[in-house]
Order: sequence, then structure tokens, then C-alpha cells
Amino acid sequence: MSDFRTLVEVASALDAGTISSVELTRDVLSAIADAKSLNAFITVVDERALAQARVADDRRAKGLAAAVTGIPIAYKDIFCTRGVRTTCGSRMLANFVPPYDATVVERFDAAGAVMVGKTNMDEFAMGSSNETSYFGPVHNPHDPNRVPGGSSGGSAAAVAAGLVFAAMGTDTGGSIRQPAAFTGVSGLKPTYGRISRYGMVAFASSLDQGGPIARSVRDLEVLFGVAAGFDPRDSTSAELAVDPARHKPIDALRIGLPKEYFAALGDRRVAASLDTARRWFEEAGATVIDVSLPNTDVAIPTYYVVASAEASTNLSRYDGVRYGHRCEAPQDLEDLYLRSRSQGFGREVKRRILTGTYTLSIGYFDAYYLKAQRVRRLIRDEFVRTFADVDVLLTPTTPGVAFPIGAVSDPIEMYQQDVFTVGASLAGLPAMSIPCGWVDGLPVGMQLIGPHFGESLLFTAGDAFQRATDWHTRRPGRKP
Repeated sequence: MSDFRTLVEVASALDAGTISSVELTRDVLSAIADAKSLNAFITVVDERALAQARVADDRRAKGLAAAVTGIPIAYKDIFCTRGVRTTCGSRMLANFVPPYDATVVERFDAAGAVMVGKTNMDEFAMGSSNETSYFGPVHNPHDPNRVPGGSSGGSAAAVAAGLVFAAMGTDTGGSIRQPAAFTGVSGLKPTYGRISRYGMVAFASSLDQGGPIARSVRDLEVLFGVAAGFDPRDSTSAELAVDPARHKPIDALRIGLPKEYFAALGDRRVAASLDTARRWFEEAGATVIDVSLPNTDVAIPTYYVVASAEASTNLSRYDGVRYGHRCEAPQDLEDLYLRSRSQGFGREVKRRILTGTYTLSIGYFDAYYLKAQRVRRLIRDEFVRTFADVDVLLTPTTPGVAFPIGAVSDPIEMYQQDVFTVGASLAGLPAMSIPCGWVDGLPVGMQLIGPHFGESLLFTAGDAFQRATDWHTRRPGRKP
């Protein structure tokens, strides 16, 4: 049976002794088995999970419990897990078993969390619907005929369906925030560098960032506290002597509404939900002002030039020689490369590799890649100037609600699903999506964007909103 309690509520139950981690883990594993039709998981590790749960119960009995000790969670199948296969949703890595853990996994293991499995995802995190996975599409718990968003669709669907209390995902251009919006849960993309990328299989190295997905903002804050921190094994990890203290009461917050984001929002019902959220913040005492981010319209092309270029470089390591898919009976080295990659990669991954290779080639490098990097700097500087006047930006997360599986076949139309999320990714800013409404039985997401290292501002604003509303408590099958 699915369990829709928040992580914080479950931690309280474990502290009170009303349930053990072993009992909780058994219930979660049973719920996952009953929900196979969602296709949210690629790998489930029953025996390992129960062994970790027994250790967690012993740790709690000795008074050594941490905030997540004994709580079942899942990892997007892009985080390396020692002894447990890590597929990245691709045939290329369908049987790859890493010999080490990602830093994120190490930190949750050290805190006593229980890993129940690895969640489904768009292949190599390239997609906005979770339809590019080699293991098949994930289904949205609110409507199985619709997508859950991507690329962390399995993680979001697992939390939304009450199969786990939290999941770690990754966000390159919106891959935590968009599925969080589509499935009615809360998701955080931290500031670039706040959570180590060591052991997180690379898509676009200057953009990839791990982050949590859970049922509430309070849960996100707990999970962020476990995962964040400097890691010497990640050269891009942010080394902070002291985390910036940026907590403010809600009535002291200055909230900006970027007019370009709302002008691009065509769905009036989604716009109405966001307007209701805006009015709530005003009534709570926050100052809400209009701001302008003129380069918003070039964020999508800039992102796809940069991300595809980095993807073509990162994925060149999959050559059929060292690890990953290898074609049968290659005739020579060229045949080995050609058939291993053709068979191992799906259509969307191939499309981005080809696009990225083209933009990095002689004669086009200056015209595309270097120009995109210059525009990226303009976008970042624009955000920085805006945060001199406001604390947080409030925007839509997605152009609409979750769309039917198979409804978006044009790649350009699919890329437009990220129109409101790629800007924060290019600028390396923290951004969070939380539920703020309901349209035709489907959740609507609101995005909050903060300044660099301003996660606590997002937690303040998001938690205040969730304490006063119940959108985040809605579950599949329960309509307003």
C-alpha cells in the first residue's frame, strides 16, 4: 500500500518507535512491486534494502540516528552504486555494475538512509518526458496515459505515487523541476556545485546538478542538508567555509515576476494558478514587483548548443572497448565503434551527439559554441543584476500540465517544454518547483529561483506557501 506521509513525518514515527525501519522498508518494497505498471523503477534491491534497514534500526536503538536514518529512498539510475547496476536508461549501460558509489550515495549511506532501488529516466538524462528510456516510458501516477516529465521522471513518479519518501534526481536543464511540476511533488535544483557530481554519470558537465525530489519543501531542506557539501573529488564542487545565512521572514521577502516568462505562458488556467500564488505572497506581506529578463527568448537555443556540445564530448567514452555495450563479432576497430554506438544509443541521444559534434567542428565552433557561451554569460549577468533588487523570482515551471504519452513527437516542440527552466541552469542558480494548482485533474507547478547559494531563501518562501496551502498533499486519485 502506498504511503503518502512526508519524510519528516516518517522520521517522527521512527523516532517515536511506532514503526521500525524494517517494517517501513517491507511496506515500501511491497508498494513498489504492486506498482510495476508505472515503470518507475529499473532496478529494485530488496535484500540490500532490508539489510540496511536492520542496520538503521540498530543504529536508532543506540541513539545514533540522523535525520534520514532508516528512511527508504531511491536514486535516479544515473548515480553510480557499488555492486548495483547503473544503466542511465540506456542499452549502452544496460549491464554496467559500478565498482564504487557516487558521493551522493555515500553521504546518504553514512546518514543511514535505505536504498530501495534505482529509478527510470530518459536515456542519459536527455529528454523532457521520460519516453526516451531504453526500459520504456514512465507513467504519470495522476493519469497513466500521460508523461511524468523528464529526465528524472521515474524519481518524481515514485514519490508522487507514494512508493518512496524521497528520491535523488539530476537537473541539467529542468530535469528535476519539470517532472516535479507534472507529478505534483516538490523538487530542488541547487546552485551548481552545491552537491557533488562525483559518480554521477555526465551529460553536460557545466550544467549537471544533483538534487532531491520529495513531498514537501521541509523534506527538500532535510535532504539537501545531507547531500550538499564540498567534495575534493569533484573539481567543480563549491567550497564554502560557512554557508550563507539568507533566511528571511516571508514578510521581508522581495519577489520578482519576470514579465517575459508570463508573456510566454499560453495556458490561461496555469496562469490563473500562478496568479493565485502571487496574491498569497502579497497577502502574507511579501513585496511583489515586476522585473525583466530580456534574454529569456534565447535561453533555449543557447542551452541546446552548450548541452549538446558537452554531451558529444562526454559520450565519446562509450566506444565498445572498455565497458558498456559491445557489438557482436566486429570486423575491425571502425566497425566496433560504429555498430556498438549505433546499437547502444537511442535516437535522441544520437541526435544530440551529432548536433554537439557539428557545433564543435572546425568552421562552426566560433559561430555556434563560442557564441552560445557568450550569450550564456549575458543570461547569467542579467539574473545577477536582477537579484540586486529582489530575493526570489516566481515563475511558471512548465508551459502547461503533463501531456499524453506520444503526443509530442517533434524535437523542437519537446525542447520548448524547458523554456522556463533552462535559464536558471545556464546561470547556475538554485531553483525549486512546488505544486500551486490543479487543472483537469493534473498538478500545476510554480518555480522559485534564488540567487547563487540562496537555497535557504527558496526554503523560506516555499515552506511558508505550503504551510498555508494543501496543493502538495494532493495524491493520485484525490481530486480537489
